[in-house]
Amino acid sequence: MSSQCTKPQFVTSEPLGGWTDGRYYIYNDMWNISGYSVTQTLYACAYNNWYVVANMNNDSGDGAVKTYPNVHQDFNEPAISSFHSISSSFAETSPGVGIYEDAYDIWINGVANSGSTEVMIWTQNHGQSPSGSVEGAATFGGRTYKVWKSGSYIAFVANANFTSGTLNLLEVFNWIITKGWIPANSTLGQIDYGAEIVSTGGSPATFSFTNFAVNTS
Repeated sequence: MSSQCTKPQFVTSEPLGGWTDGRYYIYNDMWNISGYSVTQTLYACAYNNWYVVANMNNDSGDGAVKTYPNVHQDFNEPAISSFHSISSSFAETSPGVGIYEDAYDIWINGVANSGSTEVMIWTQNHGQSPSGSVEGAATFGGRTYKVWKSGSYIAFVANANFTSGTLNLLEVFNWIITKGWIPANSTLGQIDYGAEIVSTGGSPATFSFTNFAVNTS
């Protein structure tokens, strides 16, 4: 695992600030901060070595996700069936305070539009609950997940937290296709990894990310 970024090439506190590094984009993504007291600064050495220092609370009690700092790769909607393999690796260190989850956020059949499906894979959960209800369980790479679903939102929540690893994403997509939840001709829009943050307990907290990569063939 890489050591934490100490000489950042890019720093931003802008809500929609971001940086392109090769085929990846590191994004501060403070998408839902209106009406809340939130600060968040992103420090990036590279797409696979960056961190944020965030400060927010859940004093309203509504449990709203306020930010999703992430690194992602965009795709030009290739058919999932055209891939022989889609895998991704990650490593993260999270503060263990407040409410958050570290997770993949993957967009199928468009990105965040009315016809797209959002697929999340929660690798570490610290007090969060997904939308929807449990529709069953699935096992990938020896890890078991509860599968939550609400309309076009699907979340695979790991039964046991893990902070690094390599996931076979094509296996996940094919499982969803087999369930009939997305069409067999579905396309890939975006693969993100980061932290959905609800609260840091009202004090600054650091979320660090290393070793991210997406590999396809």
